[in-house]
Amino acid sequence: MTNQDVILTVWLVGAALITLGFIFVIMQVGKPAGDAAARMHASHTWQARLFALMAVAFIVGTWATLRHFPIPAQGRALGAPQTVQAVGRMWSWELKPDKVNAASAVEFRVTSDDVNHGFAIYAPSGRIVTQTQAMPGYTNHLLYTFDEPGIYTVQCIEYCGVGHGPMTATFEVLAAKGQ
Repeated sequence: MTNQDVILTVWLVGAALITLGFIFVIMQVGKPAGDAAARMHASHTWQARLFALMAVAFIVGTWATLRHFPIPAQGRALGAPQTVQAVGRMWSWELKPDKVNAASAVEFRVTSDDVNHGFAIYAPSGRIVTQTQAMPGYTNHLLYTFDEPGIYTVQCIEYCGVGHGPMTATFEVLAAKGQ
């Protein structure tokens, strides 16, 4: 089951519960008054059960979507076997080193010298493989393992001025031993 399937399922269950709540309210309209205390007790019981159900659904949904949180801790180095320092500035990227090995984790330490930039890495096929934000005065740590060798492109994906369009850099992913 993909993440999109989980999100759709959670959304559909939530929509169904809200719909059931509306149906319940509509069914109560027009009923004779009866004993006010009994109706109040029944109403509070229904509300408590509905709240408990929604709380359980929220907890399960939160756990299901965040148990494999994809973003590593940002306060320290990640200890990857390869590290690339990436600095964005209007309108260029500086990548040191510009060669990494496939099949081994790479930690990109991404920052900016001037304004916010979007740091996106594109595979040789043109497909985006990962991205993060480059911000002045802050270093984001992006961890990624490249599966295939080739020339990868870094593109700024947050508008940063007139030179934004051609703000690219390339680096090479070398074949892992045995590939």
